Amino acid sequence: MSALLETVARVRREVCELHSELTRYQLVVWTAGNVSARVPGYELMVIKPSGVSYEELTPERMVVTDLYGAPVSSLSAASDGAVTEWSNSELSPSSDTAAHAYVYRHMPEVGGMVHTHSTYATAWAARGEAIPCVLTMMGDEFGGRIPVGPFALIGDDSIGRGIVETLQASNSPAVLMQNHGPFTIGKDARSAVKAAVLCEEVARTVHISRQLGEPLPIDPAKVDALYARYQNVYGR
Repeated sequence: MSALLETVARVRREVCELHSELTRYQLVVWTAGNVSARVPGYELMVIKPSGVSYEELTPERMVVTDLYGAPVSSLSAASDGAVTEWSNSELSPSSDTAAHAYVYRHMPEVGGMVHTHSTYATAWAARGEAIPCVLTMMGDEFGGRIPVGPFALIGDDSIGRGIVETLQASNSPAVLMQNHGPFTIGKDARSAVKAAVLCEEVARTVHISRQLGEPLPIDPAKVDALYARYQNVYGR
């Protein structure tokens, strides 16, 4: 079971370090926003603690929970019943934990997730308006428009349900939850952070474009070609 300890420690380090990308790209203010990651091979996730400033985050403060959002500090091996324990954070997990956990339970391909209140993406969410696909970058990363998810209150898995329902019908790794802000997913936490950075970038650019006039849409067939190339060829 030492492999479990090593994996949990590694994921806690990665999740902690990735929060610095949110501040680097000015996607968050104060203590808002969070990054989480699935613990590969186990029904566990790691997420930012609630109400802690980004400057005070450490790997040890990252909270390990099960996929229902309950903090976990030990796990039994099914084969021999041995129990492996780790020192979990004494802090409460993020208020968005239930949403993250719901996504991990219902989208097994997702390995990481991010939530921010980045200014331009959140402005689109406040309007309840999807970001139209008018940039090749959007075709590459999002495979089309960035959709809007339903209004949902924080505290239970309502946000998670809205995210899953919206993204299961979309290529996009980002969703703008109405009146709330962007949530992004990825094969791992770094991919989800990348999607959050690019979501804000295209939200800003398309907004500026609309101040000059109506942006030109990209033909759906060309969007599909952009997405296929970027996802399957680019960088390989």
